[in-house]
Amino acid sequence: MVRSIRSVVAFGVVLGMATLGAQNKEQNKEQTRLGECGEVMEEILNVPENIPQDLLDKAECVIVIPSMKKFALGVGGSYGRGAMVCRTGQAFRGAWSAPAMYTIEGASVGFQIGGQATDLVLLVMNRHGVNALLDSKVKLGANASVAAGPKGRTAEGATDASLRAEILTYSRSSGLFAGISLSGSSLRPDNDASAEVYGRKLTARGILTGPGVSVPESGQRLVNVLQTRSPRNLSGGTNQQ
Repeated sequence: MVRSIRSVVAFGVVLGMATLGAQNKEQNKEQTRLGECGEVMEEILNVPENIPQDLLDKAECVIVIPSMKKFALGVGGSYGRGAMVCRTGQAFRGAWSAPAMYTIEGASVGFQIGGQATDLVLLVMNRHGVNALLDSKVKLGANASVAAGPKGRTAEGATDASLRAEILTYSRSSGLFAGISLSGSSLRPDNDASAEVYGRKLTARGILTGPGVSVPESGQRLVNVLQTRSPRNLSGGTNQQ
């Protein structure tokens, strides 16, 4: 009888350790992904012809998707996971927020980027674009206007479509950095991944606009590089649409 009880207790301990190990592994995976977002953002901002500084300074939020994958399902498709950070404060005038995890899916993106893994950076340029992304899935080009972002030191050569778009999109693949059209792709908050990062359930809106959410260690590189390269919102109040 005593031996049976000991066996049950031992099994319970082993099962509990296995469950905890699986949870820690999942959490480490999301934290690693968030760390990669900071690495990608830093590398892109250090290439000679990168995101125009005046556009970065007018962005309300930035989304980074490291290593978006192309896969084959019928006609093909793409899937990626990353993070979004926003400027804090009611008018998006404060420091950059803690990151919330996001997922992007698109049936045609793989053909446009032409590779198996591509890093993406998206600039969210006004409040309408931000609000669309905070709570639900957004189809780019339908729920929010999107355009391939111009590159270079300034946005002087940008097209009217780029300047009017709510979201500007960029890609880096095989060392090449350029604007890319992601129209038709879908973006959504990944609250399960955010829970793995923060150790508790949090919504994207709560993380990005709510008070009291500290930047996790795995997200500090992403937030720090944006705070260093674009510490102030210079949109002049024109991003309220």
